[in-house]
Amino acid sequence: MKIRKGQLSILIFNLLAIAIFATFFIAKANYEFIIYVGVIIFFMLVFIATNHKIYYPNALLWGLTTRAVMHMAGGAIAVKQGRLYDIILIPISDKYSILRYDQVVHIIGFGVATILMFYLLKPLLRKDIRSRWAMPIVVIFAGLGVGALNEIIEFITGEIVAEAGVGGYINTSLDLVADLIGAILAVVVIKLTNSDYFKSTNQE
Repeated sequence: MKIRKGQLSILIFNLLAIAIFATFFIAKANYEFIIYVGVIIFFMLVFIATNHKIYYPNALLWGLTTRAVMHMAGGAIAVKQGRLYDIILIPISDKYSILRYDQVVHIIGFGVATILMFYLLKPLLRKDIRSRWAMPIVVIFAGLGVGALNEIIEFITGEIVAEAGVGGYINTSLDLVADLIGAILAVVVIKLTNSDYFKSTNQE
């Protein structure tokens, strides 16, 4: 196991957060989020196992950590409406439940996931795919693929745990729209933080 500079504090923070939330969910018999904690642990092990081969910027890892903590907090913290996940932060629409905490987590989480896809795909992208439009399209759809996987996991969890608060078709659709917003914002961040990567390609 290889730990790069600055990653030990990230690992310790994740282990503490997982231990705290897992203890809480087990005590409350919250099987839905016990499953989600298991998913988070699985992907954390994947990152650890591949850390010696793939460069994960510390800012990216902190972003993924933020998403994981926001996700677990959404199911753990109680508010008047039920869970933190159910609270409407900004009442934008009378027809749809937006803007909810859940959708903010999706925007942040799958924005970060899109940046992760860029770093995973970066060594594999052909030079002619690094253009102004081609790369964003490839990376956005990769990020949306992660979002779709998340919805599949939520569906399976909802089938396993009867009381899971996953929501229906409208909720899934709003989640995917939030994922798209996050992915588009992520491309802006990628372009701003990797200008040399694209500049060198355009000059060739």
